[in-house]
Amino acid sequence: MAAFNLAGLITAAADAIAAHAEELTALDQAIGDGDHGLNMKRGFEAVRAEAEAFSAKPLPDALKAIGTKLVMTVGGASGPLFGTLFLALGKEISAAPDRANLTTVFGKAFEAVAARGKSQVGQKTMLDVLQPVHDALLQGKTAPEIADIADAAAEATVPMKALRGRASFLGDRSIGHMDAGARSTALLVRTIVETLEGQP
Repeated sequence: MAAFNLAGLITAAADAIAAHAEELTALDQAIGDGDHGLNMKRGFEAVRAEAEAFSAKPLPDALKAIGTKLVMTVGGASGPLFGTLFLALGKEISAAPDRANLTTVFGKAFEAVAARGKSQVGQKTMLDVLQPVHDALLQGKTAPEIADIADAAAEATVPMKALRGRASFLGDRSIGHMDAGARSTALLVRTIVETLEGQP
């Protein structure tokens, strides 16, 4: 993993968010502010614009710079949460991470996002994807398995009642809709693991 192409990873992530921006917006219109797709697209396009500069940095510094950029550009509730995820990854990751380091770091990043959002698993948020992905890393799952687990975890937010964020104001009416943050998290997980898998 030490030599992976970060610029390529950033481009793939930005492409995935852009391709699904309308879907994310539609999900958010059902139970949120309706701006999640647009906000995420704006943030990842800003990161894409600086992909070469970010990829020239050591990995920890690059991830922290990406996190800072997302906080500044995504906006809404998602900016601080996705920004915190990358900032926490950058704070803990080694310059040349192996799977053990990545697994530990992902767990700490999950905890940082939970603390930032004052939320926990089961409340219909991005944490409902991050936790199963961390479990999959701990269990030594393959990249395709991790991607499928992330997708299934996002799908599993559909029957949940939202207890955090704007969707929580809807009470039982939030049931029956996928959480937009969980969906975008799953999209990013799939894109990252598939891109890493495809890189030499």
